[in-house]
Amino acid sequence: MAEPGAIRIGISGWRYEPWRGVFYPEKLAQKHELRHASSTFRAIEINGTFYSLQRPESFARWREDTPDDFVFTVKGPRYITHMRRLKEVKAPLANFLASGLLNLGSKLGPILWQFPPNFKFDAARMEPFLKLLPHSTDAAAVLARRHDKFMSGRSSMKTEDRPLRHAIEIRHASFVSPEFISMLRQYDVALVCADTVEWPRLMDVTSDFIYCRLHGSEVLYASGYDDNALDDWAARVTAWSGGDEPSDAERAVDEPGAKLPARDVFVFFDNDVKVKAPFDAQKLMARVDERRRIPGVK
Repeated sequence: MAEPGAIRIGISGWRYEPWRGVFYPEKLAQKHELRHASSTFRAIEINGTFYSLQRPESFARWREDTPDDFVFTVKGPRYITHMRRLKEVKAPLANFLASGLLNLGSKLGPILWQFPPNFKFDAARMEPFLKLLPHSTDAAAVLARRHDKFMSGRSSMKTEDRPLRHAIEIRHASFVSPEFISMLRQYDVALVCADTVEWPRLMDVTSDFIYCRLHGSEVLYASGYDDNALDDWAARVTAWSGGDEPSDAERAVDEPGAKLPARDVFVFFDNDVKVKAPFDAQKLMARVDERRRIPGVK
């Protein structure tokens, strides 16, 4: 039997004042919070890139502050998804790719593209964007060199060529569409499985990896996950990592994804308001580890 894919369960962001003295030890300096979080989790989403362009030295520092077998996923800028809404985004995409994320080196994981709840599926707008997305760090560096002039002196395009993955999180019911799923599969982009009552939860497999964001199943960003819910997610995660699909998969299309021996799985808890995220993530990690130790259980 093939070895299952890598499972990385973590948190969305790491700088939250309410976490101090609860998840983070009392009197832990803020500059050491990433080091503490990355000693517990194998992956973390970088949220700051969503709000503004970061600098190369920040990415380099984050790389240095984390263990060797650690991965960051990076949120794409809202300027592209929320403000320009995918219109004329080649230069903004180049600026983002030039901002230093390639400095993460082997710790650069998928790029997450999050769309607003009022953004409807428009094939004519979505497909050109998917075509633009580079699928290797070398290709990303080539596009990054076309950045705007204001990026001069604050950019970095150094890279050792590696595959580059992308995932899209949708928040409007119009994306529950066979055409959209087919498009993601064509361009090898993962559909984020987002768990929340606020927008569609889809588990269509569209790439060679899985990306989940658990926002709180009852109250957005706030509610935690009870034992039964965590058991359900552990079963889904282990099924995906073994190349299968969950028996309870909710899909926009009947056709499952391409059969693979294994898939990498990324799961991030984003229910941070009441300090649920880091503890729910640790509970899920324990359940997944337990399931993977039982022969024949997926």
